[in-house]
Amino acid sequence: METGRLKNQKRIWNYEQLMRNHQQLINRPNDAIPENSGIISRYEYPVITAEHIPINWRYDLNAASNPYGLERIGVNAAFNAGAIKWNDKYTLVVRVEGRDRKSYFAFADSPDGINKFKFWEKPLLLPQLNDPDINVYDMRLIAHEDGFVYGIFCAERKNPDAPHGDTSSAIANAGIIRSRDLKNWERLPDLISGSNQQRNVTLHPEFVQGKYALYTRPQDGFIETGSGGGIGLGFIDDMTHPEVVDETIINQKAYHTIYELKNGLGPSPIKTKEGWLHLAHGVRNTAAGLRYVLYLFMTDLRDISKVIYQPGGYFMAPNNKEIVGDVGNVLFSNGWIADNDGTVFIYYASSDTRTHVATTSVNILVDYCKNTPTDRLSTNESVKSILHLIEMNELQH
Repeated sequence: METGRLKNQKRIWNYEQLMRNHQQLINRPNDAIPENSGIISRYEYPVITAEHIPINWRYDLNAASNPYGLERIGVNAAFNAGAIKWNDKYTLVVRVEGRDRKSYFAFADSPDGINKFKFWEKPLLLPQLNDPDINVYDMRLIAHEDGFVYGIFCAERKNPDAPHGDTSSAIANAGIIRSRDLKNWERLPDLISGSNQQRNVTLHPEFVQGKYALYTRPQDGFIETGSGGGIGLGFIDDMTHPEVVDETIINQKAYHTIYELKNGLGPSPIKTKEGWLHLAHGVRNTAAGLRYVLYLFMTDLRDISKVIYQPGGYFMAPNNKEIVGDVGNVLFSNGWIADNDGTVFIYYASSDTRTHVATTSVNILVDYCKNTPTDRLSTNESVKSILHLIEMNELQH
């Protein structure tokens, strides 16, 4: 015989209220917060969190089999989203991490890129190779000149050479899928390269001398870059046999910079009149652990291996609200969208927990890249840049 307290718990379980609360979250207005720098506007709320995941992905909605209204399949985080403009909607492929630590991909879209992001009916069930993925994450979406949309993501498997009892060592490589409609996906072989590990891989959106150009981040270990590191550029003849050749580093790590420990490209670059605009992340070590920030650089329109502008320092870093999360002090982005009117939507994750948007314009980003001093790699040289700016301002008065 049930106690009155248990009966009361059953009475509280209200499916309609759960759905109403979820709809209120999705429909919550999201106001812009312009930054004093003039470069970007952040927004009051994240655009996607674990709570945005559909109710029927998490709850058994049958009152008979779930009389207490318990969440059956919990979600830990929703972050690191690839992005594409598709059918006039701003579409993200979100890394959703369950409480079981497995990540999966799920598409969500918004009518304006800021508000009312709503997930599609079901998450993506990835086609598998003979050696199945154990975990997947951080998909870049690239609409390529060849007519396909490519999804390039990190495919993780247990390291077969790990010592007995080591259940954490992993091998990371670039998995590749492609589609013409974002619904039906073909799995291609994983990237073939000379590196032990490949993460943060994405595709240039145009052919380069008839070849596919791929941005890479070769490294020796799963976390440590070792003798690798830096943003690489290589070429592939045929995406059904994705062997990258002529891989060279075009954007190096550098001592005592925001990308001292490692760096990697985020989304594929945006084409502008003055060059290809790149968004990347830089990592340095601190007493509190690794710190991830975002930075920008530009490459030449004709020679995409040539960096023509690179502002010193970071473009975006975690603010007070963003610094706390599952893995603190981290900003990461693998998705952005440039609209025809020049507006740029930057989808970024904070502390491996939630997805935000920042907005700006192509013109502002190009101006920022061209006219922000480079990192001159020493304290005195940094001060000289400040003195030069002071002198220029004095001449105006």
